Amino acid sequence: MTAGYDPYAGQPGNQQPAPGQPAADGSETRQPPAPETGTPARPGPLPPKMEPPQLAPPPPPAQPWSGAGSPATQSWPTPGSPVVAAPQPRSAPPVHPPAGFPGAAPPPAARRRVSWPGVVALVLALFLGVVAGLQAVQINDLSERLAAADDRLADAQASDGSRFEGLEGRTGELEKQAGDVFNPEAISTVALPSVFRVSAGNSGGTAFAVGKPAEGGGTNLFTNFHVVESVWNSGGREVFIERRDQRFPAMIVRVDERNDVAQLVTTGAFTGLVTATEPVKSGQQVVVVGAPLGLEDTVTTGVVSAFRTMPGGGPSMIQFDASINPGNSGGPVINSAKQVVGIATAKVADAEGVGLAIPIATACDGFQIC
Repeated sequence: MTAGYDPYAGQPGNQQPAPGQPAADGSETRQPPAPETGTPARPGPLPPKMEPPQLAPPPPPAQPWSGAGSPATQSWPTPGSPVVAAPQPRSAPPVHPPAGFPGAAPPPAARRRVSWPGVVALVLALFLGVVAGLQAVQINDLSERLAAADDRLADAQASDGSRFEGLEGRTGELEKQAGDVFNPEAISTVALPSVFRVSAGNSGGTAFAVGKPAEGGGTNLFTNFHVVESVWNSGGREVFIERRDQRFPAMIVRVDERNDVAQLVTTGAFTGLVTATEPVKSGQQVVVVGAPLGLEDTVTTGVVSAFRTMPGGGPSMIQFDASINPGNSGGPVINSAKQVVGIATAKVADAEGVGLAIPIATACDGFQIC
């Protein structure tokens, strides 16, 4: 309470006489001593038996200062003036307890500021997710297309493989047919390096390398027995085989007088001709290679006329129409497959186109060198 303010001043029945004046009942009032603090002296005690004073309502709570006034310049009621309530502002702002006190309203939520880096990161993440999804779809589509292409390639390869096998089969058939085609030039090219002129004393003829190499090295050869007969009967065993300007010694190893076949062996290494495993048939074309009248590398052609058994129990013979003469004896008779089918041995005197050959199977079975 502010110094100099008396809430009881101005109330009815509570008016005090001035100091030193008689009271209403005739008693004299005393002046109380002044407080040492300089506060104005309060009235003395009420006389006994006075009715309680009617107290005015307490002043309203202090409001925040408004206007140009200040506590130092505000005017307060003086003692004895009626208490008049201070005017209230029409719209005083509400007073809120400080935060933390009971009944205090929660502080308003702070407004969140937008974090632009976070928003950019979120948008970028969504964009990357969409791109990754599109790439996954494209990769899946590409994988399916590659798988389909692989299937088509496998089918094509299988088809090509079948066609290739078919072509191989047809090529084999064509090669066989080509082999069956009679080509004297090709036959001669293969046969001539293996055919030699034989010089046996006063006799001459033809010999050819055949089969496997001889035991201990060298080359086995077939000729007619009647070509080397004079040397064999005289006890001799050495003869000579000649080709072009070359001359090689050869030995008579074995003879078959009945079938008119003889085996020679030379130390030189030469390629042996291949022998046929099937008998000839009439009409097959043949090439005869020899040295008629000493003329080496002579080639004649013809066909197989027949396969005959000679009268009087003689050996079976191949009849052909190719031209042969003395000196062709012991030469090979070759079919279109470049295989030896017989050994030319003679011609019928006083006849043309009738030549005879020993079947090669007879010689191979007797000497076991083919």
